[in-house]
Amino acid sequence: MHTAPTRTRRARVKSRGLLPVGMRTIEWDDDRDCIAMVDQTKLPSAYTTYHAETVADLIESIRLLRVRGAPALGAAGAYGVALAARRNDAADFDAFADAVTTDADAIATARPTAVNLSREVETVLAELDACSSIPEARERTLALAEDIADADVARNKRLGAHGAALLGDGDTVMTHCNAGALATVDWGTALGVIYSAQEAGKDVRVVANETRPLNQGARITTVELQEHGVDVTLIPDSASGLCMQEGRIDAVVVGADRIVLDGGEGGVVFNKIGTYNHAVLADRHDVPFVVAAPHATIDADRSADEVEIERRDPEELRKIYGTQNAPPETDVYNPAFDATPMELVDYLVTETGVYEPPLDRAAFEDVDRAPA
Repeated sequence: MHTAPTRTRRARVKSRGLLPVGMRTIEWDDDRDCIAMVDQTKLPSAYTTYHAETVADLIESIRLLRVRGAPALGAAGAYGVALAARRNDAADFDAFADAVTTDADAIATARPTAVNLSREVETVLAELDACSSIPEARERTLALAEDIADADVARNKRLGAHGAALLGDGDTVMTHCNAGALATVDWGTALGVIYSAQEAGKDVRVVANETRPLNQGARITTVELQEHGVDVTLIPDSASGLCMQEGRIDAVVVGADRIVLDGGEGGVVFNKIGTYNHAVLADRHDVPFVVAAPHATIDADRSADEVEIERRDPEELRKIYGTQNAPPETDVYNPAFDATPMELVDYLVTETGVYEPPLDRAAFEDVDRAPA
């Protein structure tokens, strides 16, 4: 077993209905013996905790985006296998293992684009394969899931410190979607860079795109940044070019849901829809474009054309919070992600350092992604 960093838990105290600094996005609730997560669908109006007591609850939560963000989905996948081990009971271990594996496969495919979900499901399933009894399997799968969650926090802190070195005091950073604490177990990737810069004494301001179609920049990123005391301005996605043209932006920092090393100049970054637009505009206006993502998000085994782009429910665009936004019969194309060629990326920030494309493929193929 891997030895995880000592976990520090801070009280989940409601703060004006917003997000308390220091919470964990997803964790195991020992009292209820299930998964507890921040219900991100309720933000920004309320901070609430949802308990996924069954595998079906977890899969629903992933699809509804109660829990979202590649690293947080990785933790959800890991905890999901542990949950399956606790909810499945059989007369013999082989039947038990088969049932857990079936549940794990359903969890791994709940959302297709982010690689972390399926990768961490596979990691914990491998632990199941090393067990010989049901009690042992339940203990070891949960222990490994906790290790994975703890390791996510530790590597995001390292990533943030590396990325913070790219920013200067007084910089204004544009970000897209939400790649903060709520996209991870804690701290964040793109926003983790901002928080680390803040810890280093740098005054960094943020311009947050609202991020269509689900407004995660408006609903979540602004909440996080305000709770951390970061000056944030919200803009419509379509204003990003104007902001760069007017010289308002010193850098664009985004996260990633999957990075492949084939396709384009040294790879392709899959991230929330609109990222490619901002990358093209940043290139046009000589604004540094930075991708912040852990090694667990780098997929060295697939090419760009093998990655499935998730399509969201058309009703997410036809309606806004239940109010009709377009005629009910309107045809809708609602992709959740797009693909940004690595040639448009100036820096890739991971927990091991800052890399300038084109990337050395060998540097990412053999990285140990196990919890440490």
